[in-house]
Amino acid sequence: MSLSGTWQILKAELAGEEMPAFVAEKMEVELGDGTYVVRFAGEVSDRGTFTLAATGSLKLIQLTGVEGSNAGRTIPAIYQLAGDRLRVCYGLDGVVPTAFATGAAQKHYLATYRRISRFADRSS
Repeated sequence: MSLSGTWQILKAELAGEEMPAFVAEKMEVELGDGTYVVRFAGEVSDRGTFTLAATGSLKLIQLTGVEGSNAGRTIPAIYQLAGDRLRVCYGLDGVVPTAFATGAAQKHYLATYRRISRFADRSS
């Protein structure tokens, strides 16, 4: 199943602290054709590219920021996709997470998204 589409954050946490719902509801992520765009209240806050891979039982996604808050950064992450739900744990310290968890001593950002629109598969 493709990750392409627009995703709304349902819940998120950073270093063990939950993101307030009023912030989460203003964020969305658009994924398609190896590119991503993050919008906050409709304004682009981050844009870049991504690649997918797998190692063992983990599915990997690596983001490379091109514009905005993560410009010049490479952020490894793991993900799970189940229907229209996507869970991603980002290694903000540059290290691939090994579990879908955060804690005070970890620089992990864990987000659960709901797909709100789907893009047609453009690879054919």
